[in-house]
Amino acid sequence: MEATGDNILTKTDTYSKFSGYLKLTKFRLGALVVFSAVITYFTVASTIEWMQVLALSLGGFLVTSAANGFNQIIEKDLDKLMDRTRNRPMPMEVLSVNEALVFCSVFGISGTILLWIYTNPLCGILGFISIILYAFAYTPLKRITPFSVFVGAIPGALPTLIGGVAASKGFGEVGFFSFLLFMIQFVWQFPHFWALAWFNSDDYAKADFFLLPSSGGKDDFSKFQILLYSVFLLVVSIFPFVFGFVGLVSTAAALVCGIALLLQAYNFYRLPTNEHAKKLFMITLIYLPLVQVALMTKA
Repeated sequence: MEATGDNILTKTDTYSKFSGYLKLTKFRLGALVVFSAVITYFTVASTIEWMQVLALSLGGFLVTSAANGFNQIIEKDLDKLMDRTRNRPMPMEVLSVNEALVFCSVFGISGTILLWIYTNPLCGILGFISIILYAFAYTPLKRITPFSVFVGAIPGALPTLIGGVAASKGFGEVGFFSFLLFMIQFVWQFPHFWALAWFNSDDYAKADFFLLPSSGGKDDFSKFQILLYSVFLLVVSIFPFVFGFVGLVSTAAALVCGIALLLQAYNFYRLPTNEHAKKLFMITLIYLPLVQVALMTKA
């Protein structure tokens, strides 16, 4: 297709726009979020209602995409400074701020409405809260305090809670089992994200992001916190068994995964190199879905 005027997009431009919108959603991250929500729904629900599963999947993806997109809009000038983010659609000017704002607003509103109507109102409220916390609390705090990771871990774990709430009736309620699953994903984010922040610390420093637990960055306190929260994760992963929601087989699988993660965290503590941090990060990526599936079986 050839352009016949300044306002006509070429075929390449069209593909660039599509790619830009796709990157704005952080599609792979959105897929992982949907997995957490749906697997929790299957774990908690007494009966499976497939319309709820569909709404949870689509609504969860839309809400997550909106939060990711708003984050990129706010940080568009900072993303230009970092190697890992300079090719995002906003720094590359593939999308304008107005285009991204409209896209994220439509996704956020649509996702909230889907969750509200086809699961229950509390799911819609939690979905909307996750957007607000991620985009307008966690995002600005990243340049102010290491506490930002704690704030960001709340919307990061809310998909699990939303999945559990979707399985409840009426307005929606937070069951204790759902809360325990939320806590596992909440604590998991600390070794997961701090490992990422460790081997990307030089890049993050270009944008003045404080993402390691110590304001000193890659120091002894930071590596100790990574090890400590890996221990916490192992402990909270057995709570579903302690309170009688799952059996020994599921718990044993969670323990094996937790011990593997903890051993790598200890290796990293002894030898705090970027390579060991990357290995820990990869193990955390494997850990969460395996534990979620193990707990879903309740065996």
